Parts: sequence; structure tokens; C-alpha cells
Amino acid sequence: MTQAPTEDQLRHARALHEESIVIDMLFQGPIGTYSLPEELEEELLGSARETHPHDEVAQIRFAAEQLRRWYTHGKLADLFRTCWEESGITAASRQLSITSEDSLMRSLVTVQEEFDHKPWLLKARTAAEIEAAHASGKRAGIVTSQEATGYGKDLGLLELAYDFGLRFQQLTYNNHNMIGAGCMEPNDAGLSRFGMQFVAKCDELGIIIDTSHCGRQTTLDACRYSGRPVVATHTGANAVNAHDRCKSDEEIRAIADTGGVIGIFAMPWFTAQDPENTTLDDVLDHVDYVAELVGADKVGIGTDWPMTQTKWMAVAFKRLVAPTIGFAPGDGPSTEFVHGMKDYRSFGNITAGLLARGYSDAEVKGIIGGNWLRVIGEVCG
Repeated sequence: MTQAPTEDQLRHARALHEESIVIDMLFQGPIGTYSLPEELEEELLGSARETHPHDEVAQIRFAAEQLRRWYTHGKLADLFRTCWEESGITAASRQLSITSEDSLMRSLVTVQEEFDHKPWLLKARTAAEIEAAHASGKRAGIVTSQEATGYGKDLGLLELAYDFGLRFQQLTYNNHNMIGAGCMEPNDAGLSRFGMQFVAKCDELGIIIDTSHCGRQTTLDACRYSGRPVVATHTGANAVNAHDRCKSDEEIRAIADTGGVIGIFAMPWFTAQDPENTTLDDVLDHVDYVAELVGADKVGIGTDWPMTQTKWMAVAFKRLVAPTIGFAPGDGPSTEFVHGMKDYRSFGNITAGLLARGYSDAEVKGIIGGNWLRVIGEVCG
């Protein structure tokens, strides 16, 4: 367990965090479950039930869309900015949903709407644009996608997403798609022939390949067939906590050998055995393991938690939606959180924790953002 830092160490950690380019490559925030005003719980639940009285899944989707509108240009817009700025995060993912061609088109609009309504948030396509945002005191959004099902076999749609600003693309999400097999599939099939073409197209365009939810062989195949650094934006080390969402040593080494980065998540169900009592120390144990295995310069952060949802939404999602998208029973987003990272405004605790574990300033700057920035520069410019 990490020793509690002294006041001098905390001051140093705060200064280092503030001066660094900090990147969260799977950013579900900046507003999380426990940063939402408590009165919104009942307000949203009442509106959702009134609109969709007999369909709980529709209620979740209704509430999620209402929250999106509020934080984009409504009554949560100020909280959105406050949470992001107080997190100290310079750049973070803004996600497209590519479960279908229709969802791709809709999410192009909704993600662009964020940039249009927030002059302090810049769409970053290159490392230089992230550095410019940091220098000007603004924030950078990096367009990413966890899903690829919606492309079908149309690489023209991938080009369209790239032209919009997409720079990170996950190959599979838990299950099979046209590209390959996800981490929850029992057959470990690897990349399809089309998957190999998809990887080559990402390389050609300058899109970073993400293997976070990919199966073992799909991950290894991506590393084999890509000529660019391959990453896992949000995962953990299977040797620390055995789970299908965590990567084996073989996968971690393969990603590192491409020059890529392994992002460590803050998901209580995947990080440790007891989701109710998962702590920041559990997260840092994964960082330590990967750093010792392949080097601190191959480690990053991709929290993937907490999400912008009320507690009732989280409970209902886990019960009704998570099983339909490949999660095992008991897994998936709910009301648990990593103690020490309950809110994105606590992101600086990661920096303090790394310093307390003996990482040098240079190593910490790399883990909290510099290593991602290097890969973005190498692949995207």
C-alpha cells in the first residue's frame, strides 16, 4: 500500500500535475455519477418514466440524452467545464458511437456540437494541437471510437470519420464483428481478412489502433499486421487481476514492442476482486506491473470511469444493458467507484500516488500524458 504523502510531497504533486500535459485516453467525464447534483436523480427518473412508462432501457437512453444536452449547452454546462478544469486534464477522448451507420452520423453531430458550444474545448488531431491547447490554457478533445461494427465493410466510412477528426479506433468491443474477435468471445479467433485490411487502412490514414476490448489473438494480430504503434487505451494487467478485460503479459509485450502504450483503467470490476472496496492503490498496482514488465514509458492512463449517469441509471444499465453488449454477469458500470478517484476532480491523486511509489518526475509526466502524446505524434503528426 502506498504511504500517505507528506504536505511537501502533495505540493510537489500538485505543481507537477498543473504544469504537465495530462491525457486520459478513455475519458467518460468530466462529470461523473457523484458530481451530478442530487436533485437531478428524481427529476430525470420522473421525466424518463413519464416519457417511457413501460420500457426501462428507453428510460436510460432518454436520461442519457437529456444529460448530454444539459452538459453540452444547458444547465450542466458550467459544471462540465468546472469538473474538467479542476481535474487538471489537458486532453481527453470525445467518443463517437459506431454501432451502426446511423449511430455514426448522429454521433458526428453530437460530438461536433460539444466543440461548437465550448470555445475553451478544441478538437485536437495532432500532438502539436494538444500542446497548443495546453499552452493557451484551453482543453483538447481527441475524437475516438470504441465500436467499429457500424462501418460494416465500408472503409469509406472510416475515411469519413478520419476527416471528421477520429484518431483512435478500437477494433472490437467484447464480441465478434467484421474485423475480429473481442475479449469476451470463447474462440479467440483473431483478425479476419477484412480486419487486416482495416488495420492497413488505419495505418494509411494515421488512426491509432486500440485493442482494449479485443481478444488475445486479435490484439496479437493487430500488433503483427500494423506498421504503427498499437495501444490499449483502457485495460489492466491480467497477472494483477485475472479478468477477460485485462491483458496477458504476451499482449502487453506485443503492444510495447510496437512502440505503443498500455492505458490503465479505473474500473472497479476489472481492477480488483472486490468492486465495493477497490482503491487507487489497486489501480497503481497495475501501473507498477506494466512498468516493470515493459517500462514506464509504455504506460498511460485511460480511466473509463466514472460515467455521466445518475445512480438509478447505473443500476439499471448494469442489469439490463451490460449483458447485451458482452459483459459477464456482475460486470459493467454501476454505482461502485475507485476510492481515491470517485470524481474526475480527484485525477491529481494519480500523480501524487505515482510520486509516492517512487516514480521520477519524468516517468510521472510520461504516465499521466507524455507517453500518449508521443504515440499521437508518431501516428497522427
